[in-house]
Amino acid sequence: MTEAPLHPFLQRFRGAFSGILRWPQLDELWQTLREQSDGWYIYAVGETPPEQVADRETLRHFIEEIDQLLRREHRYDYCGVVYVDDRQTPTFIKIFDPNNLGVSCGSSTNPPLPGWLLTRMQPIDLPNALPQPGNRRRWWQHLFNR
Repeated sequence: MTEAPLHPFLQRFRGAFSGILRWPQLDELWQTLREQSDGWYIYAVGETPPEQVADRETLRHFIEEIDQLLRREHRYDYCGVVYVDDRQTPTFIKIFDPNNLGVSCGSSTNPPLPGWLLTRMQPIDLPNALPQPGNRRRWWQHLFNR
């Protein structure tokens, strides 16, 4: 029996990303987004995925606010909480919540979901699309199957 193919959004989500390790690199990424500001979905993971792309002003406002949040709450001399598929021509950006990092580098079997995504592809509901860890699923099933 073969597994069903992954949804194209999940394929992209699980694709190759490089970390933005230094704050000046993040500044460069934000500038690239400002210059390529059309066609971006802004998705707060756990909320209802957006059905329409953000307008330029909304994207710029998000960039300003998320930048302030990351610098305020991730008080290190390195960034390390933003991952991008392509630094020069980004199409998918993962932003991890500094207060929910766990093991975000991907070496964990169940890394935490990012807090926010910026993507040119319409997002799907990630928490529902990705399976919960087995121990949580068993707990949930046991909770109501007494």
